[in-house]
Amino acid sequence: MPDNMENSEYAVVVENMEKRFGDFKAVNKVSFQVKRGEIFGFLGPNGAGKSTTIRMLCGILIPTAGKANVIGFDVFQEAEKIKAHIGYMSQKFSLYEDLTVEENIDFYSGIYQIPKEEKKERKDWVIAMSGLEEHRNSLTSILPSGWRQRLALGCALLHKPPVIFLDEPTSGVDPISRRNFWDLIYQLSGEGVTVFVTTHYMDEAEYCDRLAMIYKGEMVAIGTPDELKVRYMKDDILNLECPDPFRILQNIKGIFVIKEAALFGRGLHLAVTDAKISMPIIEATLKELKIEYTRLEKINPSLEDVFVSIIEEHDEEPEAQAVKL
Repeated sequence: MPDNMENSEYAVVVENMEKRFGDFKAVNKVSFQVKRGEIFGFLGPNGAGKSTTIRMLCGILIPTAGKANVIGFDVFQEAEKIKAHIGYMSQKFSLYEDLTVEENIDFYSGIYQIPKEEKKERKDWVIAMSGLEEHRNSLTSILPSGWRQRLALGCALLHKPPVIFLDEPTSGVDPISRRNFWDLIYQLSGEGVTVFVTTHYMDEAEYCDRLAMIYKGEMVAIGTPDELKVRYMKDDILNLECPDPFRILQNIKGIFVIKEAALFGRGLHLAVTDAKISMPIIEATLKELKIEYTRLEKINPSLEDVFVSIIEEHDEEPEAQAVKL
């Protein structure tokens, strides 16, 4: 761990950081802090600015404006020091597919300048952590995607970094492999490693200690999953299970007690002010419209409900300002 981080509560500190590409603002004045040892999620849809943010914090992109430091190093002045002291797993698979498991580990050991006397121990650790003991000599190209992601994580941790940045690490990975990958993240956090992870999977965001939501380059919310649900979900959420949710969505938007409606799995989530008052009205209207459904019930809001509510409110603000003008 760098000496300048030992007495700091935060592994990452960001203040009004932005990145412009010409006239386009990819990231617009985001500010947040990441505590040492926590799992910090950066949640948002594709194109929201997640990868741009993580690349700035890793010293790969220089911000256009603002301030940021990672483990005590300034992103403007000390980008190379940041790269040497962090782990980074990019969104695109970063290992060499024409090399074996061991050859990839050996290559990254050289990149990270692992001392000769530690190389075997670190290699064995990565192989054990990845569950690839029986595949040391297998080409990386033939490994299942979940195994390759674990190997990529292991290679990013070879030099024992205090902070690891993971850019959508489970994209394209099956659900079981995703769950196993998150078990590894929990293990790292328990060992004191700070984990900064970007994702567009709402269920994964539930696993984070804290998370920030980013939308169109702007940070729209930050807090623990439970804090965000309490702070931003003032409405009750109803789950409507039905055989044809897309068609029904078009028909029920006019029901006056429904404030918001969104597709959710094989049904719909409906935001209402008061579930007790709204449910009989919705049931009566569905019957009148001859719409079949299997269940209508009040449920606890998910982070997806929270995020949909926040971005709809965010999108409505410019329209409201335009009306005032």
